[in-house]
Amino acid sequence: MKRADCIKALYPELEDRLVVTIMGACAQELYDLGHRENFFYLEHAMGLASSIGLGLAISLPHEKVVVMDGDGSVLMNLGGLATLARYRPPNLTHLIFDNGSLLSTGGFASHTTSGVTDLAAIARGAGCPKVSLVQTVYEFMEAAADAFEGDTMTTIVAKVEAVGPDHYGMDMSLPENGFRFARYIKERQK
Repeated sequence: MKRADCIKALYPELEDRLVVTIMGACAQELYDLGHRENFFYLEHAMGLASSIGLGLAISLPHEKVVVMDGDGSVLMNLGGLATLARYRPPNLTHLIFDNGSLLSTGGFASHTTSGVTDLAAIARGAGCPKVSLVQTVYEFMEAAADAFEGDTMTTIVAKVEAVGPDHYGMDMSLPENGFRFARYIKERQK
């Protein structure tokens, strides 16, 4: 299963949600489908997308928040899973694309490559209330639909191939994206 196929399948369902992505391939693949003002691509802050998503979910409980993360980012901030579990906002869906690779920083093997490190087990052990491990796009969409319709913080670990986009580059800087994202949220609160 490719991450890009999962993101493409999910894209229509993201229109009314606040979406935070981690840097690199995940952000690029979402951006390439068409930027929306409710998308925030957290560049240069590996490991912190779930922290930003948690803050949004807690401070805006009437909004639905989706975090798109990668295995390398989650491994860099494992404490983030425990923090998510502690606060468990019901309006947060945490998608972890596990390709067993630090693809965006050179393609080095991550700790999940050999199968010894199991992010779904770690999320469960951290206390995340609802965790799914998926291997196909169908399973991914089924788990995402369940999360979006439900009222429980959900973590979905999607095992994906270690392939990324054929290019990297957005014509929008992080500050511009941040300002526009903040304006979008402010407008929605009126």
